[in-house]
Amino acid sequence: MATFSIENFGCRATQADAAAIAQQLLARGYTRADSHNAADVVVLNTCTVTAAADAQARDAVRHIHRANPAVQIVVTGCYAQRAPEELASLEGVTWVVGNSHQPEIPRLIEQSLSPRTAGGFVPLEQLQSGALSLERGPAKILTGDIFEQTAVAIAPVENNLGERTRPTLKIQDGCNSRCAYCVIPFVRGRSRSLAPGIVLDEIRKLVRAGAREVVLSGINLGSYGRDLFPRAELLDLLGRVLEETQLEQLRLSSIEPLDVTLDLVERVASSGRIARHFHMPLQSGSDRILRAMHRWYRTSHYARRVELIRERLPDAAIGADVIVGFPGETDDDFRATCDIVLALPFTYLHVFSFSPRPGTKAASMPDQIPLQVIQQRARELRALSVEKMAAFRASLAKRTLRVLTLHRFGDGWTEAISGNFLKVRVGGHHPANQWHEVRLTADASQAVPVVD
Repeated sequence: MATFSIENFGCRATQADAAAIAQQLLARGYTRADSHNAADVVVLNTCTVTAAADAQARDAVRHIHRANPAVQIVVTGCYAQRAPEELASLEGVTWVVGNSHQPEIPRLIEQSLSPRTAGGFVPLEQLQSGALSLERGPAKILTGDIFEQTAVAIAPVENNLGERTRPTLKIQDGCNSRCAYCVIPFVRGRSRSLAPGIVLDEIRKLVRAGAREVVLSGINLGSYGRDLFPRAELLDLLGRVLEETQLEQLRLSSIEPLDVTLDLVERVASSGRIARHFHMPLQSGSDRILRAMHRWYRTSHYARRVELIRERLPDAAIGADVIVGFPGETDDDFRATCDIVLALPFTYLHVFSFSPRPGTKAASMPDQIPLQVIQQRARELRALSVEKMAAFRASLAKRTLRVLTLHRFGDGWTEAISGNFLKVRVGGHHPANQWHEVRLTADASQAVPVVD
């Protein structure tokens, strides 16, 4: 049977999509190859949140095609949904499939490995009729109106998790917000959620397959359930997971600051089974820039959420996304961002250099910031992030933590992760997906734990 490999770019939601594609191919009898060079088909699941993400995907296509000219390359994901013709023009690409039609990828691969015909846009009716034949030629495109999409793709669960120590379960997709810089709503569609019963069933399957931690993800996770009838709430779902499943640890992916309520923080604080980890996008420490971005909060709202978490959960990890170089961002605006980062107890930052995305309001705004200024500001914020993580590690020196071992290991150590998102090296070689109590060393700069 044919072999395949998958390379994923972007967020946890795209990771979940890639897992779904992989499981569908495995279910059809395909074998996962050890590398792209050994594969008959490579699926690239792309991100388009920045121009750099687009460039990374194009570079991957070129590199894979040069190394393995015979391989069939299928490009999907957010970049494929946004600009399919751009990707189809790259040498080596066989199919470009938008988010709107990802479930069709296994069928397309099946047919692309048999005789082929000319490229172009393929109506879904033709695909379903079985009348489609394919031949080597220009890349073919299959995409459609993402706003017609009503389903949330989930990955079928295997009998064992393989290397997925901490599987991601995407329970929400799409976004109804329209932040001025963000193209994601246009490539993901409207917000839509998995019904609570389906979420619980999927978590039970993951637990039976061996999962000890599951990460709940979404494009706008805090909006979970608002599209359902009857309406569901994320907080209620968390309660049901704790009460109705045997999952040992639940973790939330990124969640908007206004969705981090007192009730949510109390739920995490009162449970030993929810990871003490909050990732809340900040984007800017300037109220003027937040307003221009069409963000729904101001810095005082954001700061109060962080303070609330720290009051109830002193050891929680608190991370943030920050964008530098948004159009019109002055030195004073940037200094305001640095000031709030310094003032609040963040443990890490994800720093993004502003990149104008086609079709977004920010792409046509005046006062675009020069690239060299953006790069300098990004370097400064990343340096602050390193300082914040070092301070967090130092605060935990000699403390005992429960950690879950991962698949990464080296000479005399195994990597593991704590509930408060601290990666550490446990002395010795240990199987993945096992809990260990460890004590961090006094040398917090290295933060190397020893087994208790």
